[in-house]
Amino acid sequence: MPKQYLSVAFAYVGVVIGAGLASGQDLLQYFLSFGAKGLIGIAVLGVLNIVFGVVALQLGSYYRSGHHDEVFERIAPPLVRRMIDVVLVFSGFAMGFVMLSGAGANLEQQFGIPASAGSALCAVLVVITAFLDFDRIMKVIGVFTPMIILAISILTIYSLARPHLGVAELNAAAQNVTPALPNLWLSTINYFALCVVNGVAMAFVLGGSVLRIDVARKAGRLGGALIALVIAADAVTLFLNMDRIWDVGVPTLEIARHIHPAFALLYTLIIFALIYNTVFSLFYSTARRFSGGSDQRMRVILTGLTAAGYAASLLGFKKLVGGMYPIIGYLGIALLVVLAIAWLHRRASVIREENLRHKLIRVQVRKHADDLEYTDADRAEAQRLARASVVDGAELRRDADSIAEQIVATQDDAAAYARTQLPVDEDLVAEQIAEALPDSTDSK
Repeated sequence: MPKQYLSVAFAYVGVVIGAGLASGQDLLQYFLSFGAKGLIGIAVLGVLNIVFGVVALQLGSYYRSGHHDEVFERIAPPLVRRMIDVVLVFSGFAMGFVMLSGAGANLEQQFGIPASAGSALCAVLVVITAFLDFDRIMKVIGVFTPMIILAISILTIYSLARPHLGVAELNAAAQNVTPALPNLWLSTINYFALCVVNGVAMAFVLGGSVLRIDVARKAGRLGGALIALVIAADAVTLFLNMDRIWDVGVPTLEIARHIHPAFALLYTLIIFALIYNTVFSLFYSTARRFSGGSDQRMRVILTGLTAAGYAASLLGFKKLVGGMYPIIGYLGIALLVVLAIAWLHRRASVIREENLRHKLIRVQVRKHADDLEYTDADRAEAQRLARASVVDGAELRRDADSIAEQIVATQDDAAAYARTQLPVDEDLVAEQIAEALPDSTDSK
């Protein structure tokens, strides 16, 4: 379980941290154009990202979603769901081609190659990745996350250690940057909504890959906290170097060049990898939405989306960030409202489902442990718990059985592990069964 929640958390970070954040361009326009007070907005954004990570991954796990519409069809009325679907499809495509543009700008600034060539390389890699299975995809998405955290940490330490201008001079330099929006608080909400639009579809898919809701919650909390730390470190770094990066397309890469050419080369590759991660996540979740469960159809749709996105990316990265991001952010605010209402209405149900799944796993542990007896009553109990779940009972039993088998294989005392690591509130389980199976007689 620790390995699973770490992999999901890192994959989630890789989804949210894309071209604009890793390059510094969006933080520059949204926050640091307001000077030092923009860092207050960064702090608020960090807290909001932690909350969103927890909520989104738990909802994905609760519904075991394979794509975002599987969640929204359960939490929103039909008309609202259709509107959200349109927003996510449009935003996913728009964010995707902005990211492709960022890939080209990144390689152009470092190597002098045409931006169109860099964007084309990223597009080809996105299409190739679609032919991998989901477990490999999740590993690909998360593999570069520790690298960008380390790289931005180096940039931050360097920026804090070197001599820099005072706050007044840095604020004066910040005035040269055109703000994406007219005031800081609107920028903060708009950018958070942008993060939600960017990450919610893949967050539901990542959460849906996790049976245990508590594991999804830990992954969301860790992923959100890492995103908050990376954003804060990135923002401080940019502000301390404002006098020399305010007019640069990829500001963080310019800072990396002052450290060492070799580090700048490495940072270029990391940014490119993160952009590729985000582009793939956006196009993959959209393609899954229209694939009808067919991997072959998903790959065809993703290839078409990538080709169209590449054509749109040729407009230019800096211009696209300033023009498209605020529009997507405004659309995302409506999505935030729907998610907040859904979470408030379903929070108690999520907790009950979490307890039910814990109990089901504990029952299944008896099936695999040599020193425990798995009786007909246990088998009947497992069937009843699976039927009372909000998700497909047969699939839930298979997954719970697989987790129970892993627990028995890796723990010296599997029964003790299940009791301590999978606590169960029997009253909440009884409530879930009574609501889902009103004709069933509960026996704890």
